[in-house]
Amino acid sequence: MLGRAFKAYDIRGIYPDLLDEKMAWQIGAGVGRFLIEDATAAGETTPMMRNIVVGEDMRKSSPSLKQRLIDGITISGAHVIDIGLCDTPMIYFAVNYLDCAGGVMTTASHNPPQYNGFKVSKRNAKPVGEVSGLADVRKYAAMAEKNGKAATPGRMEKRDLWEPYIEHVRSFLGLGGKSVKVVIDASNGMAGTMIPKVFGRGGADVDGLEIIELNFHNKKGEFVHEPNPLVAANLEQLRARVVEENADLGICFDGDADRCVIVDEQGGIVGCDHLTALLCKHFLSENPGGAVVYDLRSSKAVEEEIAKNGGVPIRSRVGHVFMKQVLAAEGACFGGELSGHFYFADNFNADSGAIAMATILSVVANTNRKVSTLIKPIARYVQSGEINFENEEQDEALELLHEEYADRGEIDDLDGVTIDCFKKEGWWCNIRKSNTEPLLRLNVEAKNEKKLAKIVEEISPKLGIRVEH
Repeated sequence: MLGRAFKAYDIRGIYPDLLDEKMAWQIGAGVGRFLIEDATAAGETTPMMRNIVVGEDMRKSSPSLKQRLIDGITISGAHVIDIGLCDTPMIYFAVNYLDCAGGVMTTASHNPPQYNGFKVSKRNAKPVGEVSGLADVRKYAAMAEKNGKAATPGRMEKRDLWEPYIEHVRSFLGLGGKSVKVVIDASNGMAGTMIPKVFGRGGADVDGLEIIELNFHNKKGEFVHEPNPLVAANLEQLRARVVEENADLGICFDGDADRCVIVDEQGGIVGCDHLTALLCKHFLSENPGGAVVYDLRSSKAVEEEIAKNGGVPIRSRVGHVFMKQVLAAEGACFGGELSGHFYFADNFNADSGAIAMATILSVVANTNRKVSTLIKPIARYVQSGEINFENEEQDEALELLHEEYADRGEIDDLDGVTIDCFKKEGWWCNIRKSNTEPLLRLNVEAKNEKKLAKIVEEISPKLGIRVEH
């Protein structure tokens, strides 16, 4: 049963059926062994490289799972620094600030309250996914009871890192003497703890900032709405409140506050790719000629806006593991993903909902324009959104698409199949496999609605049975 909780990017399952305290202990032992081995193999020999940072979200099962995780880590001989209740990006900060071997966040992110899990990072807060270490963690966790205790078990200490974390996040905030009114939906998650600490209750610690708080009450993992801002239904409360309060914009966070989605002053939902295109100008003004990384499903407008502002557009595979790798490899200053993850070179190439918020507020304040008017020229093409298809023969379907469209446009296999007929026919699309289900995911963009509808109708029958949500 241990292996069923291990996913492509993290460890996650329903508590206590697929993830319980015994498994948390095993996972802790596996994580401790892996992270120490990883640091040693890299030649890291400083005392801090035996330390692992641990934190937890607000779910009912998080305290007990975190405690058993800690017990397992110390059994492996590694030391634990427990920073308590925090957002996931605070773990990334702590690993770098304290120069540790890695970190583990106890969270199930945007999943319903019955779920929990662990997000693992190694040195420099680099993500640990299936191909970058989780397979080893799973193997070591399964062996934990046989191996027994380390000759010298590790120790555990608690640390309060809020003061340096606040300073770090607010270094990205500059309102330029302007005022901004924002409604923030914390989704009853960790943003409800993080936002008041970083920006003050109601924004009181930042001159010119007014925050209207929505769903900030920590309900111990029970949510007024699902803590997933990518689902439009979960934004209804926020959209209505922004209009009601005559606010400049609204921001909705997911459960562990590493992702966010914004709505404009009219309550309109802003696509995360369009937001990436808007923010790239800000970062390229500070890093002329720099690279900006974007999720390959993003609008053509993202690539165009990066180039227009003197930057180098870099496409990436979908997923935070790949985005962070590309950001580091290309020395990029900024990156954005359709999922609402935004990545920053000055944040150790890691994603942060808090820093995304600080940057968005800075751009809105300093442009002195309505969010809708900033986004309108960027949202110049029409998009299908992600359409899912059940298909048990995914590889065969992708191969056939590759053959059929080879003569119509440019095709690449960076992540699934991308068919680019934008120059010739005014459309492009990406079809990729789900990491967790027998599904193919289709995203199409075109220059007009008529062309979009035609291409969706043309390609859909080739992908399987459409799944309606």
